[in-house]
Amino acid sequence: MESVDNKEDLKNSDAKFNQDVYSKVVRAGKRTYFFDVKSTRNEEYYLTITESKKHFSDNGDFHYEKHKIFLYREDFEKFTDCLQEIVGYINKNQLPLAEKSNEEVESSEPAPTFTGVDFEDI
Repeated sequence: MESVDNKEDLKNSDAKFNQDVYSKVVRAGKRTYFFDVKSTRNEEYYLTITESKKHFSDNGDFHYEKHKIFLYREDFEKFTDCLQEIVGYINKNQLPLAEKSNEEVESSEPAPTFTGVDFEDI
């Protein structure tokens, strides 16, 4: 382990640790995904994927619920291979969203109609 002689060296050493290198944001409905490339003290890159979702309390206050995944370089290939396989499976085996929503509309029962009601009856 690397030794640090004074507080200034420690501060400079910590500045390199967890340093943001590159970021992308994906907004998806009520969720936001943050893809952040960070650097270790040894200047090795890793990826953090953060899911953030806004939650409201009964009094109107809100907070963000966050879930974070750390993905290291030695796992990139396994992770991307698995992700591509899973996405391919879903795309192959599930109806596209547009077709699914049309089928749901066609298969749902018709809305009840209200007839024979006069304004005075209300």
